[in-house]
Amino acid sequence: ITEGMRAAGIDDLDDYFPPKVITHFYPNAGPRTLECTSGSITKMPIDDDTNYTVIGLHCLEAHGPTVTPAQIGREWIERLSFGYVCTAETAAYRNMVLGMEPPRTALYWNPYREWIGAQIRADGWGYAAPGWPEMAAELAFRDACISHTRNGIYGEMFVAAMIAAAFTTSDMHEIIEIGLSEIPRDSRLTEAMRQVVAWSKTIPDWRECLKQIMAEYGHYHQVHTINNAALVLLGLLYGGGELGKSITIGVVAGLDTDCNGATVGSIVGAVLGAKNLPAKWIDPMHDTVRTSIWGFDPLSMKEFATRMVVQAERVLASR
Repeated sequence: ITEGMRAAGIDDLDDYFPPKVITHFYPNAGPRTLECTSGSITKMPIDDDTNYTVIGLHCLEAHGPTVTPAQIGREWIERLSFGYVCTAETAAYRNMVLGMEPPRTALYWNPYREWIGAQIRADGWGYAAPGWPEMAAELAFRDACISHTRNGIYGEMFVAAMIAAAFTTSDMHEIIEIGLSEIPRDSRLTEAMRQVVAWSKTIPDWRECLKQIMAEYGHYHQVHTINNAALVLLGLLYGGGELGKSITIGVVAGLDTDCNGATVGSIVGAVLGAKNLPAKWIDPMHDTVRTSIWGFDPLSMKEFATRMVVQAERVLASR
C-alpha cells in the first residue's frame, strides 16, 4: 500500500485511495475496481464484510435474540450465494450443504478456522446489543462457531463486545478492556492484544509500533485473526478518536486492509454517532449499500440503521 501511495505522490492517506494507487498495481484495472477510488464512488459496492452485517440483521429479524448457530447457517444457505464466501466460510457452507450442523461445520476440512472470517462478521451483533457487551459476545459466539474455532471465535467476540461498549464510552482503552473481558484470559489473542496496548504506551509513532507487531506476529498468515486484530488496535489506539485518522491507520498498516479499516470505523463510528461522522467519508456513498444477500439489494444505510435499532430494542428487552 505504501508503495502505491508513493507512486500516487501521497505520503499519508487522508481520504479514499486515488485511482493511481490502484492502477500502480493493476494497470488494466477496470471500472468495477476503480469505483472504490476517490472521485468515482457512488455507493458501497458488494463486499463480503457488509454482506455478513446485513445477514446478521436478517437473522435477528427472523429469529430474534435467541437465534441459534443452526438458524444463522440456514440463512447463509438460503440468502447468501456460495460465490460470495471465502476460506473458512466456504468450508462451513460446504459442510452445511453436506448435512453437518454447527459446530462440526467449523471442523471438517477447514484449515482456515482461526482466520479473520468470523471477526469481520462481528458488526451486526455489536450493533444489536449497545451497552451490553456480554450479549454482543454471546451472539458473536453463536455466529462464529459455524466456521471457526478458538482464536477465530474469540476475534468475533472481542470485536462485537468492543462495538457494544463503544455506545457507552469514548475511552479506547476502556473499550479494549471490555472487549478483552469477553474472551479467555490465557488465549493467544488476549496475549497479543495486551502486548499491543503496552507498546502503544511507550511508542509514540504508530509506524514504529507496527514494526513491533509485524516482528512479533508477522509469522501468522496475512488473514489470520491475531495479527489483523493487532492492526485494528493500532488504528484505535493511535487514531485519537478521529474517524479518518483511525481508519486510515488501519488500512495503511496492511494485511486484510478492508476488514481492518471497516472494523476500526465501526468502533469509532459507534463512539462518535452518525451526526458526528465527517461528511467526506459518508456523502460519497449516497446512502446506498449493494449486497449479494437475497432481498436486501440495494439497501439504504438509513433503513439498515432504523431496522437495527428495532432489533437492538428487542435484544435489550430480553435481559
